[in-house]
Amino acid sequence: MKLLRILPGIVLLAFAPVALADVSDSEIEALREQIRMLSQRLDQLEQANEASSSEETLVVVETQAAPSNDTELDAKIDQAVGEEVDAKMAAVSWAERIRWSGDFRYRYETVTQDNNPDRDRNRIRARAHLQADISDTMKVGIGLASGSDDPVSTNQTLGGGGSSKPLSLDLAYFQWTGLNNTKVVGGKFKNDLYRPGDNGLLWDSDWRPEGTSVYYDNGTLFAVGLGTWVESDSNKSTQEFAYGLQGGVNLDLGESVLLTLGIGYFHIDSAGKSSFYGDGDFFGNSFDPVTETYLYNYYEIEGFAQLGFSLLDRPVMVFVDYVNNTEVDENNVGYAFGFQYGIAKKKGTWEFAYTYEKLEADAVFGLLTDSDFGNGGTNAKGSVFKGAYAFHDNWNFSTSYFLNKIDIDTPNPSDSNRWQLDLNFKFK
Repeated sequence: MKLLRILPGIVLLAFAPVALADVSDSEIEALREQIRMLSQRLDQLEQANEASSSEETLVVVETQAAPSNDTELDAKIDQAVGEEVDAKMAAVSWAERIRWSGDFRYRYETVTQDNNPDRDRNRIRARAHLQADISDTMKVGIGLASGSDDPVSTNQTLGGGGSSKPLSLDLAYFQWTGLNNTKVVGGKFKNDLYRPGDNGLLWDSDWRPEGTSVYYDNGTLFAVGLGTWVESDSNKSTQEFAYGLQGGVNLDLGESVLLTLGIGYFHIDSAGKSSFYGDGDFFGNSFDPVTETYLYNYYEIEGFAQLGFSLLDRPVMVFVDYVNNTEVDENNVGYAFGFQYGIAKKKGTWEFAYTYEKLEADAVFGLLTDSDFGNGGTNAKGSVFKGAYAFHDNWNFSTSYFLNKIDIDTPNPSDSNRWQLDLNFKFK
């Protein structure tokens, strides 16, 4: 009988290394002590009941306020143990619905540009993300990141005499998955628009849309509908709600060969509006220097393809991405193509990648494109070389070299080169 009464507590302790991973050591030790005390108490009461023929023993039991009926005693002990176990299991259940993830990057970077002094700097990027399951179909997430309020960068340059560095709200969203193969996200969230080759022709990897996204993916077909506020305040003359649509198909061609094809459209009315971020910075786009406003809208049509296969037992990826702004008659085209051989994900693995890109001044909305290529923004072309080696499953070294020309729509474009050395760490 004793074993049956304390069995729930024993089972909880047996599985503590897994189930109680997120419960503190002090809580676990307290539970062990409570089970031990209950066991000792049970020994005392059973010994008392065995000697129930002795009047003196009965008096002692009565003095201890123990029930005279063994069934009643069993029920009270079972209830006490059960309540304690239920309380601890509730705490475990809540802890299991919370997940932390994040990453840290240390970077050395050098930039050389015609008619400008060389620039060397050390930079860090730190990000932490908390996601909680509110129900079976609803999640809420919050993320913090280093750096300033730059919409396409969370890098923080070291210096200032060792001064403290700022943290910003990087993510704040809900995610609903109540429909099959579909998720609905609202708030400030990661960009679900497909980026072939992970290139930044249209969107920098650090850009977080602010609005609502609907994403569908059944493994073969995928589609994204995005609505994002570039500026939501009606008191500002730059209020603008942009939207994008994208769809594609994943074609399994056999022998580990996967072809992804897709098209997209992004719409932003910016003509006649001042810059949305920065002090009069239009990030390569055409603007009126007198009124300091955009000259054009950006109605961008995108087409892309990505092919994945295996070569010499290593993964290979080849991609092409093309975009055209239908609101402009010249300097309105952008494209990128490249490949990656290998992937630095597991310990001891490596990768090498190459991309060539040309992005004319008004091909895309410059604020949101890659912040590193051509010093950020549009009106640039050139090559990007990348390599990486994984020292550990969650730790690698990578390097990138940008060999670019900027101001390509002028008679005198200039060279702009950038070299980055990174140590990257991830945790979950």
